[in-house]
Amino acid sequence: MKALILVGGYGTRLRPLTFKCPKPLVEFANKPILMHQIEALVKVGVQEIILAINYQPDTMKEQINKLQDLYKVKIICSQETEPLGTAGPIRLAKDHIIKDNPDGLFFVLNSDIICEFPLDKLLQFHKQHNHEGTIFVNEVDDPSKYGVILADETGRIKDFIEKPQEFISNKINSGLYLFNVSMIDRIPLKPTSIEREIFPIMAKEGQLYQYILPGFWKDVGQPKDYLAGTVLILESYRTHTPDVLAKGNNIVGNVLVDASAQIDPNAVIGPNVIIGPDCQVKEGVRLKNCVLLKGVVINANSWINESIIGWSSTIGKWVRIEGVSVCGEDVQVKDEVYINQSFILPHRGITSNIYNKNTVIM
Repeated sequence: MKALILVGGYGTRLRPLTFKCPKPLVEFANKPILMHQIEALVKVGVQEIILAINYQPDTMKEQINKLQDLYKVKIICSQETEPLGTAGPIRLAKDHIIKDNPDGLFFVLNSDIICEFPLDKLLQFHKQHNHEGTIFVNEVDDPSKYGVILADETGRIKDFIEKPQEFISNKINSGLYLFNVSMIDRIPLKPTSIEREIFPIMAKEGQLYQYILPGFWKDVGQPKDYLAGTVLILESYRTHTPDVLAKGNNIVGNVLVDASAQIDPNAVIGPNVIIGPDCQVKEGVRLKNCVLLKGVVINANSWINESIIGWSSTIGKWVRIEGVSVCGEDVQVKDEVYINQSFILPHRGITSNIYNKNTVIM
């Protein structure tokens, strides 16, 4: 089998982290977002993965080679010369998808999606109903914010309703699909929306089914959702692989710590914290609901809550950072500084308090 991952462009929603590296390579739970998806695809038997991209920086080429070697899977890039929407990239990659594909099936994933990736269940259900496409759907508490999916008891999709004002369904598109290769011919080679232009026709013809996604789901393409996704994946680890989580008298709730990180025993960590490789957390530090990427140093008695601290950044003593703040790569925060709901670009030094929300430090 094959798979296509819709990587897209510059990852503007996740800046300033994506100034350092392409969005699919930003670490989530201590490994690149893309790696979570590749692991799941390889596990279900995918042997070739196509990355649909708008641009390909050199850092991405290097990581692709490493991932190919690590997972023994072929990874190729299909690069758009103009944005083609959510369906056009599938048509552009047609030759890659159909070549040497005896199963005649291919997965499509949006690159921002994190879940438990039970792709084996999707594959089994798709083969059972034997039609052209299957969408993983997830259930939400407030469907009025989304376009919802109506389906019958067999899972056959009947209609798509945009942001209903009264309850008719709580199922929404999760951005994970499995198709027969025949569906590619439905897509013109031009900017096309799979959700608005392709799926309604497939549903009308009885060729599109839904399967309810078990476990958690989150689009982690922007900081607030990235942090919410961190909570969900840590709880999933607690349920399925609890041994990967940190333990200790100074650990509160679900915490993931890379083995190379150094944490003072008098620092209190958690809940919902991820600490990356080569990080240092000094005495008296308090971390909650936050992520430290590789090489971060948090000096004594600082407080970090609901924030992401980028690679190789150093946070001084008695610093307080909160309110979904994001520090890019190599940000240096001096002692006794307060930062609230701000976005700090790479290689900046912060020497004074930032009180105003949504401040961007260029």
